[in-house]
Amino acid sequence: MKLDELIEHLDYKDLINFKNVEISGISYNSKTTKKGDIFVCLTGEYTDGHEYAKDAIENGAAALLVERKVDADRKIPQVVVSSTRHKIADIADRFYSSPSMGINLIGITGTNGKTTVTHLIQKIFEENNKKCALIGTLGYKLSSNGEYRDAKHTTPQAPELQATLRMIKDVEKIDNVVMEVSSHALEQNRVGGCKFDGAVLTNLTQDHLDYHITMDNYFEAKALLFKGLINSMPQEGDENPKIPFAVINADDNYAERFINAIPEGVRTYTYGVKKAADVTAKDINFSLNGAEFKLVTKDGEYSVNLHMNGMFSVYNVLAAVTASIAMGIDMSIALKALENVKGVAGRFEVVAKKPLVIVDYAHTPDGLENVLNSAREITPKDGKLICLFGCGGDRDATKRPKMGAIAEKIADKIVITSDNPRSEDPQAIITDIIAGLKSTNPDKVTVEPDRGHAIALLKTIAGNNDVVVIAGKGHEDYQILKDRTIHFDDREEARKVFEGSVI
Repeated sequence: MKLDELIEHLDYKDLINFKNVEISGISYNSKTTKKGDIFVCLTGEYTDGHEYAKDAIENGAAALLVERKVDADRKIPQVVVSSTRHKIADIADRFYSSPSMGINLIGITGTNGKTTVTHLIQKIFEENNKKCALIGTLGYKLSSNGEYRDAKHTTPQAPELQATLRMIKDVEKIDNVVMEVSSHALEQNRVGGCKFDGAVLTNLTQDHLDYHITMDNYFEAKALLFKGLINSMPQEGDENPKIPFAVINADDNYAERFINAIPEGVRTYTYGVKKAADVTAKDINFSLNGAEFKLVTKDGEYSVNLHMNGMFSVYNVLAAVTASIAMGIDMSIALKALENVKGVAGRFEVVAKKPLVIVDYAHTPDGLENVLNSAREITPKDGKLICLFGCGGDRDATKRPKMGAIAEKIADKIVITSDNPRSEDPQAIITDIIAGLKSTNPDKVTVEPDRGHAIALLKTIAGNNDVVVIAGKGHEDYQILKDRTIHFDDREEARKVFEGSVI
């Protein structure tokens, strides 16, 4: 693609050394820049891509996208824009010929539940005999039975995302994609150019405040997904006009604000348990086998029996069902798909039976509270609920004492350990967690900074009738330390400790 075609609709401030060169790719890492790439000088929290422009040129960059002029030995074209972080999405969408235009693209956002809801919707599509690809935390995959392919972020950077969508559409011939959309991706415009046919909100609770600073900022980032549905509204002359839809959790504290952010004309649906909504659940019961409830819609009531457990699973199912209603999928098909789902890796995943050991990704106050309440529902009367958890380093520190207080309140015993400490001292993180406790009575509270040793201690703490929740890392098979990243999987460690009762 020629440079003038790539930037034809780009709102740029200036052109320096313009030559209509051929652009063969987009890069933002000078080390991986190839001949013919346009190198995007991204400015971030810790690095400034402008400092690596010369390296990119040496590696073959044909042009630069910059926020300020770069002094370079070779006079190559420089396109000056107000924000390279936002404009990279525009040129990626243009370079890959707007792949989302030919795809039924559904975005899922929220603090907790995104991964599970995307998997549930993918299953519903497949039960309806339609292929559906998934993009999210665990990577991306082209079918529910397929292998994950690695992704570096919950939502990939714009060039990788647009390339993936183009591959899904043209190579794999898949017309439906369900995608987790993180607040970082929205705020950084990684999904810029994407035309979403539907958007789903799971919930909004405290997380990522190290990045967003305030809950209002966090809300505004999430709301961008819904405000952006205006770009998917049918235009005059469209042959097959489709009106986009929004699905909102009516029980969420921010529900009304999200509904107010939805553009006029977008079809809006709500779901919930506590408040009136288009889709609700009643008569909810939990057992070791899963959750069962009555699903209530304007068209009638349906009995639902899930292999998944916990109130959060009920909400995730309601979100998926409501999205399927918005897409016109038959309810019997949707429920059959959901009732066949065994669960999602690292989400309330049972790895041993005696004691019952559950591994979950919960790493926020709300997530931990939901998981522990769900575990309490299935804890035998003569058993104890034990929670092992830590908090990540270089992340929102204000949630640490809150998570400590929640664990102390709901669990009978807690084991405080390390999570992904990153550059922080693990003991300092643990001290922040302990600040939220009313008591550090050793009969209830055990502290062991080494996560592997902490999981091993569960062998002496938990009895056969107890329920153990190992929270924080879920599906992750690594631990990020100060100077290195090591292989570490909570599920593997727990299976080694309780090898006699592994399922």
